[in-house]
This record gives sequence, structure tokens and C-alpha cells, in this order.
Amino acid sequence: MGYDLVTFGETMIRLSPPHFQRLEQATSFDVNVGGAELNVAVSAQRLGLRCAYVTRLTDNPLGRMIANKAREHGVDVSHILWTKEDRVGLYFVEFGASPRASSVLYDRAHSAMARIKPGEVNWDRVFEGARAFHTTGITPALSPSAAEATKEAVRKAKEKGVLVSLDLNYRARLWSPEEARRVMTELVSQADILITTEEDAERVFGVKEGSFEKMAERLGQMFGNLKVVAVTIRETPSVWRNTWTALAYSAGRILRGPVFDVEIVDRVGAGDAFAGGFLYGYLTKDVEAGLQYGVALSALKQTNPGDLVWATKEECERILAGAGLRIVR
Repeated sequence: MGYDLVTFGETMIRLSPPHFQRLEQATSFDVNVGGAELNVAVSAQRLGLRCAYVTRLTDNPLGRMIANKAREHGVDVSHILWTKEDRVGLYFVEFGASPRASSVLYDRAHSAMARIKPGEVNWDRVFEGARAFHTTGITPALSPSAAEATKEAVRKAKEKGVLVSLDLNYRARLWSPEEARRVMTELVSQADILITTEEDAERVFGVKEGSFEKMAERLGQMFGNLKVVAVTIRETPSVWRNTWTALAYSAGRILRGPVFDVEIVDRVGAGDAFAGGFLYGYLTKDVEAGLQYGVALSALKQTNPGDLVWATKEECERILAGAGLRIVR
């Protein structure tokens, strides 16, 4: 039996100073693992899809920590490429509080995943019987060879009739808007689903409209191959109190997801939880279900520390049904 969802990208070790300390103050760190595509696989797996995660990892304790965390959530890691060379990337999250925003510092140069090359992954075997493939704009931004490997993965998925989902996920510290536009235009032109934010759509594709609805519609018109354009929407009255929702443009219609006021514990990985929840709902039912599960799961994700979501399908359905905030006994 093939996978419901295959994801492809880099996972790093995340180090965070506790108690809102600045990095310069820190004498200890909280340790987590995090990477967009693993976050998506974990999210979808926890809702009920059968997921596999493909990456390239250094065979050392840090690489094994990442693979073990994926296994803990039930994600298949049998297609991971292991190498004795290179390194596992690190990144640091410094949590802010109004008026100081949270910030991220990367230490990921020359990582094992950045050195991946086309031809290393047996995509014919990975995609045998698979339903969907997901990656993000982070993966091709890692290096020219990673970009070529991502193009190969998308091309193979299309050859196998696998639905392709892309999250634009622009990272200014990895590449320029011009580089991103060149590569992502090629990839999005082969995709079925595009997930983005208003900011990323403007930076990568120059799309700036007066509303989220118009922006999603314009992206759908630019890329006529897309079945769905999904946009996550965050309002930030303070660092730790946000409003969170999403909408989608599909088949000429705008669909809107639920709206949640979120008391944030950790917002990193929220967009990935949306992608995993959306793909679960879309693959099991339709776009509207994708929005429902995507927004609910990603709202819940922001209430736990770390990049990975620890919520359940039942919790999603409970808050979608309007569950209150009284203690659950």
C-alpha cells in the first residue's frame, strides 16, 4: 500500500533560550527538532494519513534524533538518505514579547540536505501507489543541487500521477526574491496546490492586491494548473495574542476557514500544521474540509512548545464545534 502523503525537505535541531532570554544571555537551551516538511508529515500523520518523510541526514546522534522524532509520531523514515559526511543544521529561536518580535538565527550551511543531488532518491519506489507529495520553497533555496533535486522530485511525482502540493515559504536569509521567483515559477507551474501568505506572494511573485481574496484569485489565474490556492492569514495585535484563519481559491470560488483567537505559546510551525491539516481534509473530503482541519490544527499547534504539533483529530473537531475554555476533565 502506498503512502497518502510524501514530504521532502530539511529538518534541523532547534535551540531556544528559556524564559524569554536573549541569545547573548543564554546559559542553557531547550532542544527540539523542526523543519517545514517534517512538520507537515507529522501533522497529517496525527490526523490519520499514512505519511513518509524523505531527507538526507548525517549518521550521528543529531541525525538519529530527527529520525527518531519522526518515528515517534508514526511517520515512515525508511527512505531517508544517510551519510557519514556533512552535518545536521541548527537554528536558534529567540522568543520576544511586545514590542520585541521573536527572531530566528540559522546555522545550517553545508548541511547534509543542502548537499543532496538529483538521482540520490529512488522516487519511483517512494511514489509507488502514493497519493500526494509536499515540499516547500525552503528546500530548493538550500543550494543549487537541492533545487535540482526538488525539481526532480516534482517531475517524478507528476509522472506518477501524484498530487503535488507546494508551500511558497520564502526565506530571505536563504535566497533573493529574484532567485526564488525563477525556481518557484517552474515548480508552481507543475503543482496542484499552492499554500502561501500575502507577504510571500508579493515578495516572490510580485502579487499585491487589495484583499486576500483578490490575491488568491490572481495567483490562481497566473498558474492555471493549480486546483487550489490556500492563504493563511495572521493578525498580530501583540506578539503573544494573534487572530488566525485561512481562505482558499478553487474552481473560481473563494472559501473561508474558521477564525480563532490564539494565545500563543510557540507560533513556529503553524503554517506547516495548516498544510498538514489542509492536505488531510482535502485528501479525505474536499477543499472546505481542508480549511477546517488546517486552521484548527494550526491554531492548536501554536499552543504547544516546539515546531511539531501534538494535537489530535478529536481536539480539532472539538474546537471546530465551538468547545469552550473550561478545563477538560
